[in-house]
Amino acid sequence: MIYFLPILSVVIGFATALFLKPKNALGLKLLLAFSGSYLLSVTVFEFLPDVYATENPYIGIFIMGGILLQISLEFLSRGAEHGHLHHDENSTKFPWLLLISLCIHSLLEGFPLNDREHLLHGVVLHKIPVAIILATFLLNSKIGKPKAAFFLILFGLMTPLGSWLSRNFEVIKQFEVYINSVVIGIFLHISTTILFEASKNHKFNLGKLLVIIAGIIVAYLL
Repeated sequence: MIYFLPILSVVIGFATALFLKPKNALGLKLLLAFSGSYLLSVTVFEFLPDVYATENPYIGIFIMGGILLQISLEFLSRGAEHGHLHHDENSTKFPWLLLISLCIHSLLEGFPLNDREHLLHGVVLHKIPVAIILATFLLNSKIGKPKAAFFLILFGLMTPLGSWLSRNFEVIKQFEVYINSVVIGIFLHISTTILFEASKNHKFNLGKLLVIIAGIIVAYLL
């Protein structure tokens, strides 16, 4: 399931964009808010305590490094990891920078998923709306469907690849606590960006608040 579910999430996102062609941005924003809330809650409730239980004195440094890494990656992706895309749909150039950024992010998030079922669910929930947004952009762009399919296939394979590398290479296991700390920083940045993003005209959004609360409760109960 560690290898299958992340791929399935991208397939669901692609199929949704291809056949349903969602035009209601509100639904995607609420799904993003729930996934961000769930991912943040699982990180705080389970992932973060597990890493700090190792009593490694450098954990905080690597968490902050993960936050800075994700900020740097977003200069390339322009915020696609948390549901934003600002690339020119009329351009015929293949979005290599976007692909590289998303692949690095997806590869890293796959490393800690072995034996962490709730974190896996959080990653899968997060990838579905991101995949919908990505697929919608790619299908509407001028790069062509074969290149769009290549993009999504590579993006879908990165998280399972990270999990496979983590499970099968001893050198990665030796640095597991540091890699996990970096991933925590990545998750903290992405999830809080989704949650604390201001609504249009800074209006109070009751629906988003309720979805966020639901994500926290579900993560706690599971």
